[in-house]
Amino acid sequence: QVQLVESGGGLVQAGGSLRLSCAASGLDFSSYNMGWFRQAPGKEREFVARITGSGGSTYYADSVKGRFTISRGNAKNTLYLQMNSLKPEDTGVYCCAARLGIAGPWRYWGQGTLVTVSS
Repeated sequence: QVQLVESGGGLVQAGGSLRLSCAASGLDFSSYNMGWFRQAPGKEREFVARITGSGGSTYYADSVKGRFTISRGNAKNTLYLQMNSLKPEDTGVYCCAARLGIAGPWRYWGQGTLVTVSS
């Protein structure tokens, strides 16, 4: 059974930082491309960042480029999202997701962790 469990969310002031983690189990972690998504209250879920299985390639949404960094520790089966210079508009539930290919539907999803950025 595949499980993705996020942690690290919380309340932070604008300009602050948070580091999210996504612990994966039940899958060959290094074979999966991983991504972070977020959903703000009353809005649709949106893509934040993704990383290939080896960690050699990353891609970011324009809204977070230069502020967020996605990384992974394959030995620990863990995905990370370092978030700096946080803005109130970064508020939302952050979820990690996994898929085998570099395109197509994301197969596995976590439940999410709430990030709240106060102004």
